[in-house]
Amino acid sequence: MGCFQSSLAKRHRPGRHHTHPSNGTSPSAAVAVTVVATGTVSAFSEFSLSDLKAATNNFSSDFIVSESGERAPNVVYKGRLQNRRWIAIKKFTKAAWPDPKQFVDEAWGVGKLRHKRLANLIGYCCDGDERLLVAEFMPNDTLAKHLFHWENQTLEWAMRLRVSLYIAEALEFCRSEGRPLYHDMNAYRVLFDENGDPRLSCFGLMKNSRDGKSYSTNLAYTPPEYLRNGRVTPESVMFSFGTVLLDLLSGKHIPPSHALDMMRGKNILLLIDSHLEGNFSTEEATVVINLASKCLQYEPRERPNTRDLVSTLAPLQNKPDIQSYVMLGIPKHEEAPTTPQHPLSPMGDACHRMDLTAIHQILVTTHYKDDEGTNELSFQEWTQQMKDMLDARKRGDLAFRDKDFRTAIDCYSQFIDVGTMISPTVYGRRSLCYLMCEQPDAALRDAMQAQCVLPDWSTAFYMQAVALAKLDMHKDAADMLNEAAALEDKKHKGGGTGR
Repeated sequence: MGCFQSSLAKRHRPGRHHTHPSNGTSPSAAVAVTVVATGTVSAFSEFSLSDLKAATNNFSSDFIVSESGERAPNVVYKGRLQNRRWIAIKKFTKAAWPDPKQFVDEAWGVGKLRHKRLANLIGYCCDGDERLLVAEFMPNDTLAKHLFHWENQTLEWAMRLRVSLYIAEALEFCRSEGRPLYHDMNAYRVLFDENGDPRLSCFGLMKNSRDGKSYSTNLAYTPPEYLRNGRVTPESVMFSFGTVLLDLLSGKHIPPSHALDMMRGKNILLLIDSHLEGNFSTEEATVVINLASKCLQYEPRERPNTRDLVSTLAPLQNKPDIQSYVMLGIPKHEEAPTTPQHPLSPMGDACHRMDLTAIHQILVTTHYKDDEGTNELSFQEWTQQMKDMLDARKRGDLAFRDKDFRTAIDCYSQFIDVGTMISPTVYGRRSLCYLMCEQPDAALRDAMQAQCVLPDWSTAFYMQAVALAKLDMHKDAADMLNEAAALEDKKHKGGGTGR
């Protein structure tokens, strides 16, 4: 997240390097405008070039992880930070992004996304001619490796179904967050994490060049409309997803036109990977083949959308209780139990225990003391609108105290949407309300926005930790909890102004 790497990367202070958007507002206000407009917030860090050089032994060829045969023109390295965490670094040429602001803006657009089906973007570096993206490192190879270059065992049928669903869910999440375009969808873009779960690389959400014209060099089979007009559309992504389904079905690259001919000829069994040795359901395979056929239609309007993909593939999952690493035949990733690195305050302890009731009581008691200095209002700003906004906050506070969390969400949203005042406490309180209402994604967004408003506020980090744990991102949650505790420790020792 924006803070996962903060011991090595510069934690972003809104407006320190650039503003979003460039509309003449103040830096902090510009960030707030972006959040109101998109419903989320960029949550990643700016890395220094020296950090990334150190992580990759000065970008040594020994650290290159792009597999032979991959069609990507930009090199991907693995690296290890000083905190021992592995990362993936994509290195662009300056020619791809001559305008640094355009690169940073595009990176921010991708960096605000967080999902367990994505290999998430955690930072960027834009230093001189260097254009680099930093993402979570996935240690268990690509789908291409498991499908086309396997040594010990081929992917079993249930795992192929899981891959198809998880990637569909990733695309549906991106669409719901306003990022429907995915460039270069192919088997090299699907990565397996430490638990063997398939994830979609965040790098494909980033244009490979400023005009986005990347299909012609990076895909084996290009959507037909791209050949006609050179434009990438959400329907183009569906075509490419169809080619990935063909890969999963057949275990090899099959030209879409050839596959469609086989489907029309009812030669379905000829499509299925012989290495499965008949260990698959014909009924399930027929559903996947029909879906692939729809994705590969010549006319874009005849292809399904991401919701259709999920609704079609979800019912096919037939081994939900079997862990992915078992199906892949890889060792279980063992991690030592995470223990906080700093003594925990009552707030930290409540978050560590995931005790939402205790967190609520602490936030009620703390009230708004941490908001001091975040707003300076002129006399002219005390309008009727301002009074109405403060009244909405007051009604939200009463509902929050009385544990009427849905009403509190509505009232706090009225306060936030006006945008005259920016209150980290309101974001923190609404974050807890979302957690109480089983909406951890929304809770995480609010906690990250609270951090943007007040970068050293430990409560914002604690609330992110709880939301991340609810999203089953436990390693990131532990990192966030430790960072929150470190901020509190620093404040109590008089080493900073962290609240």
